[in-house]
Amino acid sequence: MIAIYALTWLGVLAAQISPGPNLAAVASVGLAQGRRPALFVVSGISSGMLVWSILTALGLGALIEAFPFSLLVLKFVGGGYLLFLGIKAARATLKKGANATIAPDARPLTAGQAWRRGVLVLLTNPKAALMWAAVASFLFGQDLSAWHVLAFGPMGALSGLVIYGTYALLFSSGVAMRGYSRFSRWFEGVFAAAFGAMGASLIWSGVREARN
Repeated sequence: MIAIYALTWLGVLAAQISPGPNLAAVASVGLAQGRRPALFVVSGISSGMLVWSILTALGLGALIEAFPFSLLVLKFVGGGYLLFLGIKAARATLKKGANATIAPDARPLTAGQAWRRGVLVLLTNPKAALMWAAVASFLFGQDLSAWHVLAFGPMGALSGLVIYGTYALLFSSGVAMRGYSRFSRWFEGVFAAAFGAMGASLIWSGVREARN
């Protein structure tokens, strides 16, 4: 189980490091308003991650319990989506040119408003829901119980808190803008490798199960 958690966490970690709406929300506030509002945005994003992880774990767990055959379907659907994310990240890694510049957001935010922005960025992003559903499918596909899948949620939320919290500190000081574009392609490469491996493993598990 530790090896399965480690591979899953690596994929989620790479996704969190890579460019996306979460990073843009944190960076835009950090650049214009400083550390404190950006950290509240981070706390909202982490809260949203916890919500999606719980919903997908419990929802898919109930589906599999009610319809055991659905696990085989989830292996192909979830594995296919993970492979899609991995291929997309690989293409971004190979693509030449710098990433789009993050624009500062100077609209003043209270602590509550910054937290809500983080929550809404995460919960209104359909890709986040699909990613967490695919991650849960992968964990279920490794014969883990619903409780084991549910236990992974706080790990993902905590790593998001650390990763985006670090970004909040760096962008609020202006350090990250000078170096992020240079290294973001490497982050995309790790993301591609981890999610590609998870997707391929899940699909292969489905193929073996379908043959039996």
